[in-house]
Amino acid sequence: MARQNKNRIMEIRNRLKAKYPHVKTQLNHKNGFQLLVATILSAQCTDRQVNSVTPILFSKLATPEDFAAVPIERLEAMVRSTGFYKNKARHIQNCARSLIENFNGRVPDNIEDLTRLPGVGRKTANVVLGSAFGVPAMVVDTHVTRISKRLGLTKHKDATKIEFDLVKIIPKEDWNDFSLWLIYFGRAVCKARKPDCPNCFLEDLCKSGDKRE
Repeated sequence: MARQNKNRIMEIRNRLKAKYPHVKTQLNHKNGFQLLVATILSAQCTDRQVNSVTPILFSKLATPEDFAAVPIERLEAMVRSTGFYKNKARHIQNCARSLIENFNGRVPDNIEDLTRLPGVGRKTANVVLGSAFGVPAMVVDTHVTRISKRLGLTKHKDATKIEFDLVKIIPKEDWNDFSLWLIYFGRAVCKARKPDCPNCFLEDLCKSGDKRE
């Protein structure tokens, strides 16, 4: 049974890789700090909407020092369209100040230091580690949570527990891509409300009770 399950997991991995051979974060950025800010803004907001905000934002505020010094009301106005803008503006400004005070204005490249920053949880930290630094990291967002449960890769609802389950069964060299494979798959096929099961290339490997005829 264990070997059968391992083979099933590897087949899921192989099919996802074949379907999405070239993946990258959809958040536009030029450096680790921009990605950190964009990821904070992406909470409960689409990447497309974040990408519509960040070009103007980063043209006016480029460094942690800029974000630390800007009046909070101005920052709130600039990120308002991403939703929950007061909390996001506060987190970003406090994060920028923490970077200056504790890390000489540089974004750290390890999970321990990243999660010490205000407003930065494991998901945000893993996005930055994987996409900005190339460090193996398993990002668990709503797509990864939903699909990993549907595929029977975890039984948990908590994102951290799901992350730990996935890193046990997915080869480390695939962690960054695996998260993105599931995100691409979740947007195109295995949607939250209407999964396209009849046209799903993982249908025969799926253990979900949400299957649609």
